[in-house]
Amino acid sequence: MTPPVLKKLLQLALWAPSGDNTQPFTFEILAPDRVRIHGADTRDWCLYDYKGHASHMAHGALLETLRIAATGEGLEAHWSLVDDNELHPIYEVVFEPCAGLSSDPLLPFIEKRVVQRRPMKTTPLPSAPGEGYSVQLFESWSERLHMANLLWRNAYLRLTCPEAYPVHKEIIEWRARYSQDRIPEQAVGVDPVTARLMEWVMAKWERVQFFNRFLGGTIAPRIQLDWIPALACAAHVLVKADKPPVGLRDHVQAGVALQRVWLTATAQGLYLQPEMTPLIFRWYARSGERFSAQDALNTGASALAGDIERLGGFGQDQALVFLGRVGRSRPPHSRSTRKDVESLMVRTSG
Repeated sequence: MTPPVLKKLLQLALWAPSGDNTQPFTFEILAPDRVRIHGADTRDWCLYDYKGHASHMAHGALLETLRIAATGEGLEAHWSLVDDNELHPIYEVVFEPCAGLSSDPLLPFIEKRVVQRRPMKTTPLPSAPGEGYSVQLFESWSERLHMANLLWRNAYLRLTCPEAYPVHKEIIEWRARYSQDRIPEQAVGVDPVTARLMEWVMAKWERVQFFNRFLGGTIAPRIQLDWIPALACAAHVLVKADKPPVGLRDHVQAGVALQRVWLTATAQGLYLQPEMTPLIFRWYARSGERFSAQDALNTGASALAGDIERLGGFGQDQALVFLGRVGRSRPPHSRSTRKDVESLMVRTSG
């Protein structure tokens, strides 16, 4: 395999999902058939990257996407964890020619997979659990209404949390249709008037506090970003692990499973939007860790966790790895793109 082919595979693998398009990894080419992926996480500045687990899942999604991409070149890709430091894990991927290897059926959908944050159709969906994981669908009107109520309360926690404000300020690229490393404004899912108001308000935390306290500042974005989309979809998809994740490898494997679920949905002509913050607040609540200095927000997260468990009919020990809504719609006219692979290269060892 030539270096241009390897870089082509890495560029394709970059279309794997990552939290807010952070792309927490760099690449090191060791040989024409071998690459190291240096993982990172955003826990030092992102409230939603609980113990780096969201980034670890992004690593898994990248590795699975790279494996799928390699089949298009008649190659098998095998990855191993060569450094399990959770802050800076290192994965090594080896490519081997395989005579007669067929391209993975999910290969054509790597670049087509995209987040849809706007309303979608309510056509019912089948369930498709994978090995080690199960998929629970909430697709009836009453279940979607319950989820809408849950997401309405979740959004209030998200939008009034001072510790989350720096994340929200950082992740949106205003007045943009595409963004290489953030979420472009036109993909957020709000109308232009709300977008202009959000841009001005979010420039300073003091403005956010004033609007939230006196002008109902959370209402418009909660309606447009949470309430309406929660009802206007085919189902909410909850991916559960058969066993609680123990360490880094388990969270990477959860990312592998997530990407396969998402690509499978794309192959069926469906769009998906992650709804991860309720699960992340639950991770904090069930671990007994505080994510905010405000007691009311921590208490609200605990109540939210209980509501998720009652809706799903499971206990506090059930491992939840992904929540999102899925449905059919027209293709989004705006999306996050990706950095160029050359900008994510590190110097070759030796």
